[in-house]
Amino acid sequence: MSPRARKSERRTDALSRERIIDAAVELLDAAGEGGLTFRVLTERLATGPGAIYWHVANKGELLDAATEAVVASALAIGPVEPPASPQDGIRAVALGLFDAIDEHPWLAAQLATQLSRSPSRSVTPRILESIGRQVSALGVPVSSQFTAASALMHYILGAAGQNAVNGRAAGPDVDRGEFLDAASKAWKELDPDDYPFTRAVADQMRAHDDRAEFLAGIALILAGITTVHPPTA
Repeated sequence: MSPRARKSERRTDALSRERIIDAAVELLDAAGEGGLTFRVLTERLATGPGAIYWHVANKGELLDAATEAVVASALAIGPVEPPASPQDGIRAVALGLFDAIDEHPWLAAQLATQLSRSPSRSVTPRILESIGRQVSALGVPVSSQFTAASALMHYILGAAGQNAVNGRAAGPDVDRGEFLDAASKAWKELDPDDYPFTRAVADQMRAHDDRAEFLAGIALILAGITTVHPPTA
């Protein structure tokens, strides 16, 4: 093997697919999808575009890989031992995804894209499998497992995604308490005939905790599932 070939092989080994994905995630976190370009990525990794194209064909593949890596990490978080109950397992999956979407502002949009465009990609079956195993352990009949798991998955991704959007819309310099206080006051000033419910819950909205509300929603869905499909003795 020539010295040039050996040098090329060393560079390829050093610049692994994992390093490229890690750098892509960092760029996405800092600047969103628009900030992830192969030019910026080559600068970040101090390499040439050819070395990156050796591992990933295009930006779409890189976005998919970054999404899959973050989701895999989120679903791997938790105790080594099996959960004490299927409900605990579902809560662990839900919080792992909630925190990942909150930490990575670009993730919600990419998950929605993959779910609608490529449901056979690994990220969709991975999330569904993590939830579905626990649904099965609840004793839900096979004929109803898809509906129950889908309801949970769509709630988790939808609520977590909306929470992340709310956080970004407010901006890093906005005090959360002040923002909620202003929103609560605005709700109370709505027309009482048109918005009786919204006015009634305005104080609850001011004091709510996002994670607690998210888990309360999970609890409601689980209560519904176990009511319709009570565990067998």
